[in-house]
Amino acid sequence: MGSDAVRRLAGEPVDHRFKGLPPDAQAAGLTVGELAAQGRDLYTGGFTTPVLTLDADALAHNLTVLGEYSARHGLAFAPHGKTCMAPQLFERQLAHGAWGITAAVPHQARVYRAFGIPRIFLANELVDPAALRWVAAELAADPGFRFVCYVDSVRGVRLMDRALQGRGAVLDVVVELGAGEGARTGARTDEDCRAVADAVAATDTLRLVGIAGYEAEVPDADPEKVHAWLRRLTGLAAEFDKAGRFGPDVEEIVVSAGGSAWFDAVADVFGELPELSRPVLKLLRSGAYVSHDHGWYGRLTPFNRVPEEGGLRPAFRLWTQVVSRPSPTQAFVNAGKRDIAYDLGLPEAELVRDALDGTERPATGIRVVKLSDQHAWLETGSAEDVQVGDWVALGMSHPCTIFEKWPLIPVVEADGTVTEYVRTFF
Repeated sequence: MGSDAVRRLAGEPVDHRFKGLPPDAQAAGLTVGELAAQGRDLYTGGFTTPVLTLDADALAHNLTVLGEYSARHGLAFAPHGKTCMAPQLFERQLAHGAWGITAAVPHQARVYRAFGIPRIFLANELVDPAALRWVAAELAADPGFRFVCYVDSVRGVRLMDRALQGRGAVLDVVVELGAGEGARTGARTDEDCRAVADAVAATDTLRLVGIAGYEAEVPDADPEKVHAWLRRLTGLAAEFDKAGRFGPDVEEIVVSAGGSAWFDAVADVFGELPELSRPVLKLLRSGAYVSHDHGWYGRLTPFNRVPEEGGLRPAFRLWTQVVSRPSPTQAFVNAGKRDIAYDLGLPEAELVRDALDGTERPATGIRVVKLSDQHAWLETGSAEDVQVGDWVALGMSHPCTIFEKWPLIPVVEADGTVTEYVRTFF
């Protein structure tokens, strides 16, 4: 199902929905697959600016690195799909060994199922009755489908139980341990976690299969604090197992954590987990790795702490064009808040491609200082730094808010050939 659904994306027409694609491709009635088969050059093949691209080599590198890292540390991997919401990339993540895909909200899970994702981990308490009924129907219709979600409150458990009554499905849940006072979701204390587990045991619609949480929310996170919280998480899993809180029909105990900033700590602590009464699914959920970025995650990635384990490459590049040069120290390119991720910092100018001869040079002396809806304000060191018509490549932070602005993204080889287009569903 998944492969067929992904392949059908190639039959979509190239039209006005997709920013930056060649206008003549729409005029010729081309499909996405037909345009990809032409192998057009990004710079001379009719693409319009702004246009977001993914570097083919960086993408392949990142997929391989995290797949190998997870396998090396005995971790199952359910990358968070909210980052890219791109079924083509989900398929590649699964091909690199991913157990399944993590979701945050029901809409994302529905997209996953439309493309045949067989295992979904929902990293939120799910109390929406309509969504719960949908999950129950999916489970009933497909015995091979696995769905796991958080619970973090007694009231939430009761609401879930009420929505699932008479639906003929038992939903696997993990108690979410909160990262501390003032952090995000999750039961705050060990006693709260026990109370939630007791509430689950009192239902016939939910089955407790594990413990989970998100270590990046630890207040004032540093290696010592993150390791301590993760040991608390694994300690609860061991305690629950010893107390018989995981029922006899639970074949494996799920212990899950791991964003894109502390997966080295997750690997450390999950590696210390003592043997339990049944196999443990040690589930890592990092998502931003697939494209990485030029700032935020470039600074936070655990590979900065453990470079011998590998490294990630930024795959995104937003090509913009200078449309105004009103003074020697000021220039404007034709991309702004509608096109650029800016919640974790302004983009960085990387390259300038000369409009006349196509030569590229580093964007030395050029700095993005402000964004409008459709313009980035550039500060320049001299009148020669950039000219009207030149293309300027921007690097950005935060993959989650880069992907969401672009419904179809060209994948570019090192020589500029566009070989694929990644479709997103936000």
